[in-house]
Amino acid sequence: MGSDDPSQYVRQRSQDGRGDVRWPAAPEPLPVPVYDNHAHLEIEDGDEPRSLDEQLDRAQAVGVAGVVQAGGDIESSRWSAWAAAQHPRVLAAVAIHPNEAPAYRAAGRLDEAIAVIDELAEQSRVRAIGETGLDFFRTEPEGMPAQHESFEAHIALAHKYGIAMQIHDRDAHDAVLETLQRVGAPERTVFHCFSGDAEMARLCADRGYWLSFAGNVTFKNAQNLRDALAVVPLERILVETDAPFLTPTPHRGRPNAPYLIPVTVRFMAAELGVEVDELCTQLAANTLEVYGPFDG
Repeated sequence: MGSDDPSQYVRQRSQDGRGDVRWPAAPEPLPVPVYDNHAHLEIEDGDEPRSLDEQLDRAQAVGVAGVVQAGGDIESSRWSAWAAAQHPRVLAAVAIHPNEAPAYRAAGRLDEAIAVIDELAEQSRVRAIGETGLDFFRTEPEGMPAQHESFEAHIALAHKYGIAMQIHDRDAHDAVLETLQRVGAPERTVFHCFSGDAEMARLCADRGYWLSFAGNVTFKNAQNLRDALAVVPLERILVETDAPFLTPTPHRGRPNAPYLIPVTVRFMAAELGVEVDELCTQLAANTLEVYGPFDG
């Protein structure tokens, strides 16, 4: 299942120890449509699993016009490319996640995996290489060379196809920034689920990168993210769910999906002191600048 027919690929998120896994109620629709810059809709979650069409319809009903579906291994990247090819409200990002790279290298398959990403990136609705980057939280030191090798190969692919790159950066800020400077960042580089502080945010914005904020910007213990948000020019901000993870307050811990983007957008607008429609308009423009049109 999966490799021969990507449409049949699905992953189940564990419900163990999760508590309330009911889907939150739909929020008030946004006044201007926006886009979910990063989600994993191949992962089923919640007490009632929802199909891709159901997720997209629920999102559209509250003003989320489209989703950038991100892969993290061969199978999910193939599914992402398939979903984008089938659905005008989906664009794809394809990559080998940094936490998967050491396992592929240990199995002697990292070159093969990157070759698959190279092939998928040729498709017209694959608009980003991602998520790629470095993760020093989950990877032991012996796995870091494979992460660096994979990251640099993915940067090369983003350059090769002239498409965006979505970065996964966990406990690796300095190494990610150094790699981008040394190798040469793609023209449209996005820090998915930005996790740095205000100083890093200023640096990223000055270098022309985009910063994508997820539901964790609403968490009580995430003042660093709110401080970062406050210093980023509006034209460098994106919004995402990272669904089914990082569900925004007050639904933290429950399933997440693109239809909950309005919760995060309204929170961001309040933090920034701007009108919701102004922020929505800018977020939509930024998304289209990075990824291109969803209907083309």
